[in-house]
Amino acid sequence: MKEKIAEIKKYISELKIPGINQGLKMKIEEAYKLDKSYEDFLLDIFAEAYVVRKENGRKNRIRNARFPYKKYLDELKLEYLPEDGRKRFKELKTLNFIAEGRNVILAGNPGTGKTHMAIGLGIDACNMGYKVYFATVPSLINELKESKSDKKLYTFEKRFEKYDLIIADELGYISFDKEGSELLFTFLSLRAERKSTIITTNLSFDRWNEVFNDAVLTAALIDRLTHKSYVINMNGNSYRMKETKDWLEENH
Repeated sequence: MKEKIAEIKKYISELKIPGINQGLKMKIEEAYKLDKSYEDFLLDIFAEAYVVRKENGRKNRIRNARFPYKKYLDELKLEYLPEDGRKRFKELKTLNFIAEGRNVILAGNPGTGKTHMAIGLGIDACNMGYKVYFATVPSLINELKESKSDKKLYTFEKRFEKYDLIIADELGYISFDKEGSELLFTFLSLRAERKSTIITTNLSFDRWNEVFNDAVLTAALIDRLTHKSYVINMNGNSYRMKETKDWLEENH
């Protein structure tokens, strides 16, 4: 029996079916003991393998999304969010905007929960089977520039077409040169109305030209990004300051 189990494990490994090898001997012994039918035994081991594969896929999607840290929607204190964020939270949490290919723009002053909400939505999307990618806007522009200089821009853009959701964080903290502005414009325009993008920004739309430095390009980008999008006003008191105050009160 030992030799047969070793041979079975070899085939399982070659077929790349995770979740079966672990405890296989014990499962076979249990099947003998309970006099399970072949159908029931196969159903049990393949059902377990399916669960393992689904869980591995979920973990891989979260890892490949490259979130800077884990933030979850159920950790958000809704009462600390700006009014518009509170109103739209339930609707965004359904993730219908991804299925519909709509964008979400979280615009407001620093510290109001924009990045937390964006990452939380991203992690929920990974859990639901969507492919997600997180990047700050400056790092995204650097990737675009490097791809262009290596003559791999088309490959880069095709790869990103496969993502159901891209989170572009921190638009407005650093201004771009002409090349960066044009590359980001093209990149985001290609996704418009087809795939979802979440953008967090500390600037109102009338100040976007401060980072793009091109009034015509800025107007065109805003028009494309906001069409059929969720534009959420995240101006308000600092979420982080409220959290810090709570922590200080709890620990003193």
